[in-house]
Amino acid sequence: MRVAFLGLGNMGQGMAARLVAAGHTLTVYNRTAARTTALKNLGARVADSPRAAAQSADVIIGMTASDESSRALWLGADGALAAQNAPDALCIECSTLSHAWVLELAGHVRLRGFRYVDAPVTGLPDSAAAGTLTLLVGATPADLDAARPILTSLATRVLHFGLVGQGTVYKLMINLMGAVQIGAAAEGLALAQGAGLDLKQVADAIGSGQAASPQVVRNVRRFVAGDHATNVNFTPALRLKDIDYALRLARQLGASHEFGAVAERLYRRALELGFARDNESRIIDAVRPPSS
Repeated sequence: MRVAFLGLGNMGQGMAARLVAAGHTLTVYNRTAARTTALKNLGARVADSPRAAAQSADVIIGMTASDESSRALWLGADGALAAQNAPDALCIECSTLSHAWVLELAGHVRLRGFRYVDAPVTGLPDSAAAGTLTLLVGATPADLDAARPILTSLATRVLHFGLVGQGTVYKLMINLMGAVQIGAAAEGLALAQGAGLDLKQVADAIGSGQAASPQVVRNVRRFVAGDHATNVNFTPALRLKDIDYALRLARQLGASHEFGAVAERLYRRALELGFARDNESRIIDAVRPPSS
């Protein structure tokens, strides 16, 4: 298939490379052109705008950081939706976005006569490169079936939650839960440190205990290692963005969000301390006493 891939961050790089490996004809666009070099070397064509990348594509995939950057990729004179494509072109948004923007974007896509698949991803950059992501899909069954040849190039699990927007609801829910879990783990480790426990032993015990989850175990180990500025998988800034989108939806629905509000304050503190671009395990330094 002719595929346009828009956005080559830590996740997008690996995802786009998987599409080349699967034999699709790929055109890529990224705001920072230097990030296109590796894909060009693999055989992808590089475009100078989202519109140019999307021209005549069967499938257009977005993978970017926020509502604002997603809007810039899709809309406007140079946006992907200004390209000329067949009426049944598939637009697949894999970014973690607000529920309101996902529904609005789906409306823009349908006005162009295209099909829309809501497919945010879960997994780390190494999962993206290996094609072992999980995709959280909101789409009609027919549109999901049409998208499967692409989705199965990117993921080993495709979970269909319902119509457009429902994949995003699940993604925001699970990322909010992750923020609460990681924040609680950071407070727990700070408590253990203050009481003089051996933190490596604490991390090992957590890994085999009732509180273990992949996110908790991974971050607790990094709390102990202190390697927050290298091998950055997910930043406090991105986590705070996802918390914000989740809390907006919770308020709209009248759903309880007290734990989420606490996590929001904690991650905001991490940004105020200058940790926005580090790994989110840096959250431990937002809860430790200043002298520790």
